[in-house]
Amino acid sequence: MNSAMSPYYQRLRDAIGKDPLLIPAVAAVIHDSTGRLLLQEKHDGTWSLPAGAIEPGETPEEAIVREVNEETGLSCTECSVLRVLGGPGFRHTYHNGDEVEYVVVLFHCRYSDDGSGPTDHDETRSLAWFRREEFPGLALPYDMELLFPAAS
Repeated sequence: MNSAMSPYYQRLRDAIGKDPLLIPAVAAVIHDSTGRLLLQEKHDGTWSLPAGAIEPGETPEEAIVREVNEETGLSCTECSVLRVLGGPGFRHTYHNGDEVEYVVVLFHCRYSDDGSGPTDHDETRSLAWFRREEFPGLALPYDMELLFPAAS
């Protein structure tokens, strides 16, 4: 995974080496009032939805609230499940050779902003809002209709 890996996932990684690790995760689809999608720029220059692993003892709902706040500084006011995704398209190999396969609970989240900004500076270089025609692409194959529904 990366330098921000939790102690739990680090222990699993230490036990299995670089072999594939199945990780339950969450990701947030967040739109502003004009329908633009919020993306997080990682330090390697790639873009991601605000997302992360579910920790032991944490519900998916608790995980999405925590991840959104850590990575964006926003507070989730309402989240609803859009879809659960996984399979070969959600396999990823990190630059260090660690292999993962995510099972992602994708949420649509409404938010409030207190202006505090992200607290997880290890994962977030910047944040930006994108219209569908400006979309920079993501490492995982999220369906564009989930990211930019026609009603947005």
